[in-house]
Amino acid sequence: MSVGVSISRPLTPSAETRWQGCVSVIVPVYNEAAHVDELLRAIHASPVKKEIIIVDDGSTDGTREILQSLPASGDVTVVFHERNFGKGAAIRTALAYARGEYILIQDSDLEYDPQDYPALLRPLEQGKANVVYGVRPDRPERGLRFFLGAKFLTHLTNLLYGAGIHDEATCYKVIRRSLVERVQLECHRFEFCPEVTAKLCRLGEKIAEVPISYRPRSASEGKKIRHSDGWQAIWTLVRYRFSPRGGWLRSAGDPAATPFPVSFARRPAE
Repeated sequence: MSVGVSISRPLTPSAETRWQGCVSVIVPVYNEAAHVDELLRAIHASPVKKEIIIVDDGSTDGTREILQSLPASGDVTVVFHERNFGKGAAIRTALAYARGEYILIQDSDLEYDPQDYPALLRPLEQGKANVVYGVRPDRPERGLRFFLGAKFLTHLTNLLYGAGIHDEATCYKVIRRSLVERVQLECHRFEFCPEVTAKLCRLGEKIAEVPISYRPRSASEGKKIRHSDGWQAIWTLVRYRFSPRGGWLRSAGDPAATPFPVSFARRPAE
């Protein structure tokens, strides 16, 4: 499948009903052969109505072979990028395949527990919010530099956008799909988090928060974020605070398209 190919399909009334209340769990994956089976079991075990969209971002450690050998499932879509583009790129590709009412981002490194899904979805289901962030325990378990860096990004977000949030860099972000489809994303790597936060705040959305569990993983265990990603996050927050909204707002009804080259895609039948 080549860059920019539209994959959107008009939904029949029965299909629209099918996806009401469903969360599209987006899983960007890169070199997680040791953990991907355990991760998928944990997601499947979460007691919510869901579909799972896995985008392998150019893995070279056998992750692709594991994913390709998975039996076909009615709720799992598997997509392979032609090469490594980054976490943000994988999320953008996954969004083109999402059909659920809500979008939830799930990192592949087992730091976050899918048993928290019901709590994350509750404010959305109750109509109290369009965006929910999971707030990690306020302890420097993931290393002092990463802890302080995340604190700084949160304070900068609150200063620039008046967001009033406590964990800007959390992986667990849940958004109504109809809302995220209004935003044109440009991220490639870990700047997805500040970009989507900035743009949702510019749209006037109030971000709800719920506490979540968290088990940090070290660099030796495969954590991939770099210190340079912190500087990119700062620039992203500043940039979108002052950029014109017209440059990144999407028109209603714009067809979804795969923004990066895809070499393999297997999605369930409608």
